[in-house]
Amino acid sequence: MSRSAHPAGPRHADVLPEGHYSAPAADLNVLDEKVWSRTVTRDADGALTVGGIAVARLAEEFGTPAYFLDESDFRARCRAWADAFGPDADVFYAGKAFLSRAIVRWLKEEGLNLDVCSGGELTTALDAGMPAERIAFHGNNKTVAEIERAVEAGVGRIVLDSFQEIVRVAHIAQRHGVRQRVQIRVTVGVEAHTHEFIATAHEDQKFGIALADGQAAEAVRRALSLDGLELIGVHSHIGSQIFDMAGFEVSARRVVQLLAEIRDEHGVELPEIDLGGGLGIAYTSDDDPREPHEIAKALSDIVTRECEAAKLRTPRISVEPGRAIVGPTAFTLYEVGTIKPLEGLRTYVSVDGGMSDNIRTALYDAEYSVALVSRTSDAEPMLVRVVGKHCESGDIVVKDAFLPADLAPGDLIAVPATGAYCRSMASNYNHALRPPVVAVRDGEARVIVRRETEEDLLRLDVG
Repeated sequence: MSRSAHPAGPRHADVLPEGHYSAPAADLNVLDEKVWSRTVTRDADGALTVGGIAVARLAEEFGTPAYFLDESDFRARCRAWADAFGPDADVFYAGKAFLSRAIVRWLKEEGLNLDVCSGGELTTALDAGMPAERIAFHGNNKTVAEIERAVEAGVGRIVLDSFQEIVRVAHIAQRHGVRQRVQIRVTVGVEAHTHEFIATAHEDQKFGIALADGQAAEAVRRALSLDGLELIGVHSHIGSQIFDMAGFEVSARRVVQLLAEIRDEHGVELPEIDLGGGLGIAYTSDDDPREPHEIAKALSDIVTRECEAAKLRTPRISVEPGRAIVGPTAFTLYEVGTIKPLEGLRTYVSVDGGMSDNIRTALYDAEYSVALVSRTSDAEPMLVRVVGKHCESGDIVVKDAFLPADLAPGDLIAVPATGAYCRSMASNYNHALRPPVVAVRDGEARVIVRRETEEDLLRLDVG
């Protein structure tokens, strides 16, 4: 690879511009285990390896940009969540984080259920062999065709999100001669400590039916009155990338209060409660996520305590981790293209991907880590902004981080913790080709979602 010299950017000893970045690590060659998947390490030559394969070999075989998913880590995280909650609770993997037929097969093999929120996700789940009774179907505006497909397939639950949907699902189920198991999604008025666009339980947003003004209680009345529905519980989701359990405690208390009101009014104790997902992961060294067993104990204790206070039988708990399972298991590999120092500010490092393969930085102001992975370096750290190749000034992959000052075009850098929402939200902006997802395990690598080609773009363009 090229090691051509370029003008040096600001070093860590300089006066740095204001920004949201951590101080450089004492040794940029040392990988922070919190943000990388479990089989990632450096080989004797200093190159990053995953599943026993060096990134240079992966780049040569599969190209860049590309997502590399640590299958062993993914499976281990599935087992950790299943073991933490045990047989008396249900863990639904949130497919919106990232879904493919291989993922569905791994989930099935590791004993997890699956949460889908579109017809396409449902089709993928069924095609890959996930039993329909282990599927939950979410969404704030499911089409009639999607509901028909779900009811015909026999999905285990449909999460109702509006009064119109209560009637719609009941009518379709009755026409098919079944009682569809459903939950009602309620908004509990909890403001999760997260970005505005991913906080989902305050009243002023599109999801769920509000508790505060009695709408949720009315939704329960209507669902219980309809022959096509079997109301099994209530659902709440308070946001995403959450580390503090306090929001879940408030949410559980309010949901259990609703269960008590349902018992008092209707003489029915609903058997299930779904507390959603949204548990955070480590994107940077500053993040400190909880382990699944800690989360399971905290949620179980909260629900049990609130139910005892309300003199209710403790319902079966469901949770929906998506990011918490797949997020840490993958990294995105890029090749450095150009390096542009701005005196007194930072150095711009352009890579061969960008917002088409990771929109989260532009959309959510998300923060990521980054590392030089094709070699080690003894050079001083320099403050960089990793940017993409798209025609947008907001095309930023990593806002502010430190990389070695001898970084050069042709080097490989990697952004960890990109397993969730990056490929799922990828686009063809500027007619970019969406990268492949490559599963790596025990010294073997295989494509589970192939790279798009120019022929794919032209095939869709029928003009």
